[in-house]
Amino acid sequence: QVQLVESGGGLVQAGGSLRLSCAASGRTFSNYAMGWFRQAPGKEREFVAVITWYGGSTYYADSVKGRFTISRDNAKNTVYLQMNSLKPEDTAVYYCAADLEATILEYAYDYWGQGTQVTVSS
Repeated sequence: QVQLVESGGGLVQAGGSLRLSCAASGRTFSNYAMGWFRQAPGKEREFVAVITWYGGSTYYADSVKGRFTISRDNAKNTVYLQMNSLKPEDTAVYYCAADLEATILEYAYDYWGQGTQVTVSS
């Protein structure tokens, strides 16, 4: 089992920045690729970003490319999502997830955090 706990969400004005953290415990964190997903009100959960277990490769949804950066610190068992130039349409609950394979497919992820709310005001 892998337990994931997100933090860092909050209310920010458009154009501002937030950094989300996802702390992992349980099985060896460095074995897992980590993904970030988000779910806006009334919408399905969608892929945001993914990073391989060693951090060497990342992939982003087109909607966040150039604004968001995913990174990880395996020594701290933590993955981050730096969000810059935030827009009101980025408002959502953000979830981190862990899987042995780096994928954008939500159903492939075995472990999920509880989510953290990000609200961007216009």
